[in-house]
Amino acid sequence: MNKPRNLAPASERITVLDDGDDLPDGPIASVMTFNANDPSGAGGLVADSVAMAAVGVHTMPVMTGAYARDTSEIVDHFALDDEAVTSQARTILEDVPPDVFKVGFVGSPENLSAIAALVSDYADVPVVTYMPDLSWWQEDLMDQYWDACAELLLPQTTVLVGNHGTLCRWLLPDWSASRSPSARDIARAAQEHGVPYTLVTGMALPEHFIDNSLCTATAVLCSEKFERLEAVFVGAGDTLSAALAALIAAGTELSEAVTEALSYLDRCLEGGFRPGMGHVQPDRLFWAHEVDEDDDTPGFDEPDDSFSFEITPNETRH
Repeated sequence: MNKPRNLAPASERITVLDDGDDLPDGPIASVMTFNANDPSGAGGLVADSVAMAAVGVHTMPVMTGAYARDTSEIVDHFALDDEAVTSQARTILEDVPPDVFKVGFVGSPENLSAIAALVSDYADVPVVTYMPDLSWWQEDLMDQYWDACAELLLPQTTVLVGNHGTLCRWLLPDWSASRSPSARDIARAAQEHGVPYTLVTGMALPEHFIDNSLCTATAVLCSEKFERLEAVFVGAGDTLSAALAALIAAGTELSEAVTEALSYLDRCLEGGFRPGMGHVQPDRLFWAHEVDEDDDTPGFDEPDDSFSFEITPNETRH
């Protein structure tokens, strides 16, 4: 099993400047993110860039492909070839050092292999890997992608992020116990592939709450529960993992970074909006919008009764 990657950032925090001092060069840290373009704005590189900017870090987005999708569903995905992905990343890395790598959906085993080879050259830089629900994809392609990720990328991963249902299907396909796998069960399975920390989201609790836990194979490091919102969201998983990567890059201790990232996501969902005829998207810039304190309406249109929200739907279509 690989040793946990260093969670200390390569860059330093910005200090308060007196008048007349030189301005800093830019944000406090840089995160390279590998993800697909999402024209609906729900997730992918859009979610990564906006969430990371909200935290206050510089994003280096590497496009790995593109979705054809609307706000309701993914119709198709087109992966770039691995040479195009590698060329994008290595060119900017010669100029800007990364503090964290974040890996979302990259479209093919070949791209996973290329990214794994690249991040192995930066052994001290943490890697946050997010695994979305891929049930929209062809089953054989999904299985090939999962196998490649487990073999090639998980040994390089510092923190694995995913929904409880997705991670169970991927990492514990032969689970036969009568009870559902716990977050620690999933973390143990991830550790067998070299992952020291796993953030498991969307675990149902009584009374319309959901739980989210950061675990190792032997302990629950932190756990946060939130009230389930009555809407179907898309893009929440990318938002959460991007915020987490940015907070780690900024020097936040891991458990605190998880707590802050989950709180940020909760606020994004509370202010969620429906830009089209499909699902609700997180408002990643909720803090930048004026709010009428006398307005009791939620940030998104009231859904019909068929909608129910857990962190599962946040990433069901992304």
